[in-house]
Amino acid sequence: MLLGMICALGSALCFGTASVFQALAARAAEPGTGGGVDVALMWRALRQWRYVAGLGLDGLGFVLQIVALRTLPIYAVGAALAASLAVTAVVASRVLGVRLRRIEWIAVGVVCLGLAMLALASGREGHEGISGGLEWGLLAAAFVVLGIGAAAGRLPDRPRALVLGLAGGLGFGVVEVAVRLLDGLDLTNPALYALLLAGASAFVLYTSALSRGAVTTATAGLVLGETIGPAIVGVVWLGDETREGFGWLAVLGFAVAVAGSLTLARFGEAVTEEEPARA
Repeated sequence: MLLGMICALGSALCFGTASVFQALAARAAEPGTGGGVDVALMWRALRQWRYVAGLGLDGLGFVLQIVALRTLPIYAVGAALAASLAVTAVVASRVLGVRLRRIEWIAVGVVCLGLAMLALASGREGHEGISGGLEWGLLAAAFVVLGIGAAAGRLPDRPRALVLGLAGGLGFGVVEVAVRLLDGLDLTNPALYALLLAGASAFVLYTSALSRGAVTTATAGLVLGETIGPAIVGVVWLGDETREGFGWLAVLGFAVAVAGSLTLARFGEAVTEEEPARA
């Protein structure tokens, strides 16, 4: 279990740092007009080394995430990944010149506290029998993710970034559950195609989100999408457990970690060194 938590935190570190590098590349690449799913933007961003470096970190983070999901309940891994927003905020303060205020540093500490509570309360990974209905449901959810991304194109820039980030988070949430349902490479398993479709869609949507608003705003939607839904699926359908008598601490730790991340998104403005910090 210790190895799983280390891998989950390592994954959050990779994803959080990658977000900043990808934000730099996405903003440098001229965004397209129209719908929220800007596939061409991703190709333009790929011409920049920062985006490629971000993809490399994402790849490493995904490997660590798979290891974590094989040894920890989904709710624990999801909350650990929520810490990527804290990582993003801290790295952005250095790389993007974002000025973090006291409330934001407190929020970073709150996220860490929530993760510590989860580490103490997490039980065994569930091994319940899975029906084909859940696997087909994941594939349907992957198509829903695309639909949300397309609908986001009608929104103003600020909410568009949040909704695109949320859709990307839902896509990554589908990936989290699919990893648990897959046992090797099974071409007949709908979960495999759900993983591929949702993962690819999430990358495109999140890249578009980063070009539409603040890094922390886009990542806030990502955190919501990839934590709450998968955690519920893990407990209700997959049989994820907590340590005996520590269920309340797991729920509290999860809520604290996610709330801390959302506080960072709510108060975090991507203020550059050339712009005055807001009071």
